[in-house]
Amino acid sequence: MRIMWFRVRVALRARCGDAGMSTSEYAMGTIAACAFAAVLYKVVTSDVVATALQSTIGKALDVPF
Repeated sequence: MRIMWFRVRVALRARCGDAGMSTSEYAMGTIAACAFAAVLYKVVTSDVVATALQSTIGKALDVPF
């Protein structure tokens, strides 16, 4: 019985292969995250979004109680 479980574990390890990311995959993920952050920063700091945020906050503050 022990030998059978040992063989099953060895077979499963062989099928899994490399479960983690390699250095190049980390580099591509980092570049993609930085690009997304740059685009998001440009959108959030644009005049259209700033105006929309100001009007939303202004409407929220002008609500009568």
